[in-house]
Amino acid sequence: MLKTFKRTVVVFGLLTVTAVSLAHAGPLMDRIKSGQPVRIGFAAEPPFAYPGDHGEPLGFANAIAVGVLKKMGYTNIEPVVTDWGAMIPGLVAKRLDIVTGGMYILSDRCANMDFSNPIGRFGDAFIVPKGNPKGIKTYKDVVAKHATIVTGVGYNNIGAAKKEGVPDDQVMKVPGVSEILAAVKSGRADAGALPALEAKRLVDADPSAIDATDSSALPDWTLNWIGIGFRHEDDDFKKAFNAALSNYLGSPEMLAAVKPFEYTKANLPGDAKTDWICKNR
Repeated sequence: MLKTFKRTVVVFGLLTVTAVSLAHAGPLMDRIKSGQPVRIGFAAEPPFAYPGDHGEPLGFANAIAVGVLKKMGYTNIEPVVTDWGAMIPGLVAKRLDIVTGGMYILSDRCANMDFSNPIGRFGDAFIVPKGNPKGIKTYKDVVAKHATIVTGVGYNNIGAAKKEGVPDDQVMKVPGVSEILAAVKSGRADAGALPALEAKRLVDADPSAIDATDSSALPDWTLNWIGIGFRHEDDDFKKAFNAALSNYLGSPEMLAAVKPFEYTKANLPGDAKTDWICKNR
């Protein structure tokens, strides 16, 4: 069993009855009908998803997921904070009901779980020591300069580095963002690969020590879409979630909810469909 480093439960009101009638209920609908909460799983990855001081689910992925669930009539929600690499196993093992952690929709993940319609589109970037002494802006630069890159276990950047020809022995894998930052600042890695929003947040917090590269320097195929994750057998709930999401996404209410978490209109997902993304990412 994968161990979570923290588990925090917050109940947001009482369960209400959804207006959506679902003929073939999956495991999640069975839980809800029995009075159990919807367990949303996420790692501490601001600004995507993270726990607040009292365990409340913060970050734009959580804000969107909770907003949609409320539109559906579900307010009995149990946040579960876990390691990034434990989210999909926890979902498959039914320790979680929904993954809200800001996961990119990728083909290998689509094989293990279903994604909602996209909730946002984002690019990646590198954090580098101040001044970028090795001039690393792309994965090709990592190869050419025999540099070491660090990223998180389960991050899409591992596959991106491989696709761009970075040898395995030049890729360091660590648990998460704080370890990526520590590896770069200590000189154990020459660059850290992670979402551009997180790179910007790290630089804003310590501008004298690190810089962030321009995400537009990376190939277009490294642009990714984020979705909310469901078990395959909860297709009924996913369809109802998507129906509510279609009216909520991009609305003034939604944009106000995500504004504190660095999500802007520019991050709206556009016309890309989940099936296409699963096949092409």
